[in-house]
Amino acid sequence: MRALSGVWRWRRNPLRRATDRREAWVALVAFLLLVLAAPALGWLFGSRADDTLQEAVRAQQARSHLTTAVVVRRATGAWRFVADPEISTDRAALTTVSARWQAPDGTARSATVTTSSRNTAPGARVRIWTDRDGQPTLRPMDAPTAHTHAVLAGFGAAMLAALLIEAGRRLIVWRMVQQRYERLDRAWAEAGPDWGRTGTGS
Repeated sequence: MRALSGVWRWRRNPLRRATDRREAWVALVAFLLLVLAAPALGWLFGSRADDTLQEAVRAQQARSHLTTAVVVRRATGAWRFVADPEISTDRAALTTVSARWQAPDGTARSATVTTSSRNTAPGARVRIWTDRDGQPTLRPMDAPTAHTHAVLAGFGAAMLAALLIEAGRRLIVWRMVQQRYERLDRAWAEAGPDWGRTGTGS
């Protein structure tokens, strides 16, 4: 709003200078870019990021399978508290166990895996993620988490655009002020030697 009032204030002011009008117009353009261009850029970047992440989610889910494994025994250093921002926003206590299960082709598999199940006694059934070959793999990203990352990316892009717009405005105004001072210095240098002398029109 200061940009709009600045343009209107200097429009017919008898004391206005050309530089004042230009600075007001620069502020107005920057204001419009902040209101229109920055949000549009953030939306566009966030939308593209969401499309890409949703494709990654579908690809990860196609490669991963949720399998039931049977606990053989608890492993050494069984408990650890983790939070994986790429997978879930929830923090979970994971237990490391030795377990056995069947691969999609029916062959037996066994390995040390982690599970969030509270029942990890020998013989307990836990759910683990495996790849197409039946080997343990990380849990795939889910769609809501991917969408959250895309929203944050779009917000970050909008904030970066706003920062660049404001930095550009300040740089342009600074340069205009420097040019104004340079012109004043040149004018003073020309008038300075005769300042106050009789017959010089001072």
